[in-house]
Amino acid sequence: MAAAGSATADLVVEDPAGLLTWYPVDGAAYAFCRRCGSSLFWRGTASPESTSICAGTLDPPTGLVTTEAWWTSEASDYHPRIAVPERATE
Repeated sequence: MAAAGSATADLVVEDPAGLLTWYPVDGAAYAFCRRCGSSLFWRGTASPESTSICAGTLDPPTGLVTTEAWWTSEASDYHPRIAVPERATE
C-alpha cells in the first residue's frame, strides 16, 4: 500500500452520499467506503492530529514521491523493487 499523510486539521473530505465510515480498533481508527470497502484513511489514537491517506484514493497528478519501502524482501515477482531505503528491522 502506498500512503501519504496530512495534518488532520488540513484534511478536507467531501462525502455527499455519506459513505465514509470510521472503524475504531485498538490504537487506531480506519476509514473506508461503505459501498465498495476501499481503505481511505487511518490515524493512530496516540497522534490524532495526523491522518494517513491511502495514495490510491488521490487523483493524479498527486505530486507524491516514494521515500521508503517496507517489507520489500517479501514482495512477489510482480512488484518491482525500486531504489528507496528499506525500513530497518529489529
